Amino acid sequence: MRKQFVIFSSLLLAITLGLSLFLNKNWIVLFAIFLIFTIMGYQDMYQKKHALRRIFPLFGRLRYVMEELRPKMYQYFIESDTDGKPISRIDRSTIYQRAKKQLETIPFGTQLDVYAEGYEWMCHSVSPKAFDSLNHNPRVIFGNKDCKQPYSSSILNISAMSFGSLSSQAVESMNGGAKIGGFAHNTGEGGISSYHLKHGGDLIWQIGTGYFGCRDEEGNFNPELFAEKSQHPNVKMIELKISQGAKPGHGGILPASKNTEEIAKIRHIKPHTVVASPPYHSAFNTPLEMIQFIQKLRELSGGKPVGFKLCIGHKAEFISICKAMIHLDIYPDFITIDGGEGGTGAAPQEFSNYLGAPMLDGLAFAHNILTGLDIRKHIRLVASGKITSSFHIARAMALGADTCNSARAMMMAIGCIQALLCNTNRCPTGIATQDPKLTVGIDVADKKVRLANYHKGTVDNFVELLGASGLDEMKNITRSHIYRRVSLNEMLTYEEIFPSIEVGTMLNGEIPEKYKWDFAHSNMNKWGV
Repeated sequence: MRKQFVIFSSLLLAITLGLSLFLNKNWIVLFAIFLIFTIMGYQDMYQKKHALRRIFPLFGRLRYVMEELRPKMYQYFIESDTDGKPISRIDRSTIYQRAKKQLETIPFGTQLDVYAEGYEWMCHSVSPKAFDSLNHNPRVIFGNKDCKQPYSSSILNISAMSFGSLSSQAVESMNGGAKIGGFAHNTGEGGISSYHLKHGGDLIWQIGTGYFGCRDEEGNFNPELFAEKSQHPNVKMIELKISQGAKPGHGGILPASKNTEEIAKIRHIKPHTVVASPPYHSAFNTPLEMIQFIQKLRELSGGKPVGFKLCIGHKAEFISICKAMIHLDIYPDFITIDGGEGGTGAAPQEFSNYLGAPMLDGLAFAHNILTGLDIRKHIRLVASGKITSSFHIARAMALGADTCNSARAMMMAIGCIQALLCNTNRCPTGIATQDPKLTVGIDVADKKVRLANYHKGTVDNFVELLGASGLDEMKNITRSHIYRRVSLNEMLTYEEIFPSIEVGTMLNGEIPEKYKWDFAHSNMNKWGV
């Protein structure tokens, strides 16, 4: 678009100038108009703050015209996110304002319908804690008894998004922001690229069913390659992806248009082909073998924290994994619970909309089972599913999360406008595309700072929420602190909606009725129910 603008504007200026000189002087008026627009277009191309204007000179300004038409027209375009599910206009505006360090306060009270079913809120205290007295940079240590290199993690980190799904400039912006803000960047299953390493941010290396970056020519896991790459000092943790919220039970998808020579080299695959990861792992076949494989990854990495990510499906299978942990006395350092509402890229509609437990349900279940079996003390829980605000972090922690991962909010912080073109290679902001004509719009130096701003602002506001609730530590948030309206005249706490389990009670046979069938059908020697 930039090249076309230069050619077209030059032709218009030449034509109108010629007409004014040789035909009629009145043409000079049109020449002046075109000259003003041309100057505006060149300003757009050379400024670095707005990707759309940089990529689409002059025409990119129409987006800001639409913003001025709020709330009627613009709201229509932003009430759906990249996987077609609703996201609050307020949350999105907050992300943009926080990333740009703009005024975040709002006039005339809440813009949400507080009497609508599903409205949620957090309890406050008449004796709140002073913000200045609280820890502004809360951290969580990852690493259990078998870990030799524990990692001190931020409470908010970048969720899994691969290079290939994202452009190199977007990956750089993410990692640069992580370096500035002191938080972690999950590579996604596409492997570790030079763009993940360029800025020195902490990495969580995700290993998916395709074993990209650590596979042999047949696509099987290659322990030598894994050992070599996992011991890089920037790699702080390893995450084994069992399933993801966008399409649980379905492998990752990389369209042929995004599979460039560079990406193929990083992944050890053929370029310009559709890359569909297998729906299941070939390195293990049972829950017992899965836990043994996790231990193998930990040993090959030199003792770094290793965990796994999944969206809760058959509950009996998760219980089978827990039984395998207890039997082997081997525990992952963390478990990431993804939600069926997650996902920012390509996924079949039915998988995205109707498969997998939502994050809140999955998180509450996983925490209850781990607690009831008295193995929660070995494992950190990470919530990953539509985390965009400080309240979402508090809500997840109330259900048992230690930290949270976010993908969509991080994308918005670096300029995503949710054009719903993630899977087409035509993302207009240059974030979810490999087209160099579009990726040129991202200025890494600016976007990495915006990402760090968003992270810091969100964590700061979470700490303020803690203080307002009369709490001084994250561990003191309980399910009783969060309320949800279930009808016009009935509100329930999360403790009432998701009842807690006492530590170790399931070891004594005290299994709640709703879990008895799942326990009866769990088997650490095979998958399925």
